[in-house]
Amino acid sequence: MDQDGREYLKAFVNKFKEMEIGRIEITFKKYQSVGELAPGDIALIEKAKLLAKSAYAPYSKFRVSAVACMSDGSFVEGTNQENASYPIGLCAERVLLAAASSIAPGLSITTMAITYQSDEVDTTAPIAPCGICRQSLLEFESRFDHPMRVLLAGDLQVYEFESASLFLPLGFKPQHLGK
Repeated sequence: MDQDGREYLKAFVNKFKEMEIGRIEITFKKYQSVGELAPGDIALIEKAKLLAKSAYAPYSKFRVSAVACMSDGSFVEGTNQENASYPIGLCAERVLLAAASSIAPGLSITTMAITYQSDEVDTTAPIAPCGICRQSLLEFESRFDHPMRVLLAGDLQVYEFESASLFLPLGFKPQHLGK
């Protein structure tokens, strides 16, 4: 390596040492069994587990369901809806949010339970929503300026998030558009 190369490498290393490093952490509660939760949360998860059986997932055999408790105490449900043309399928979370906007306009979601069943993979641990659903949950939560508690449930473990915004800490929010 010539002198110019060494100088460039030295400048690069020094610049790297000066760089500020950010860190994002999220906090959630992890339960080893559904039985550790409050009775209302257990009932919500059980409702979601029963609903998962009705998901339309003939291709992936990966059935996802979401059940929300609305601010007035009513419930709204959604399941994934697959299509032979994969890109036009719908996730359970977005089906639920569309239904909530239609059935209960003006009501926020206080708690949402999301669970799944699969013929192919172990379902002991919870799964998290996909990226599009994370953005959709963030948008719904932002619309009502009210945190949406989310319970992610596997067959045994449950993760509890105090706000859907925790799934997307650098999410694109309505205020980023101005006005």
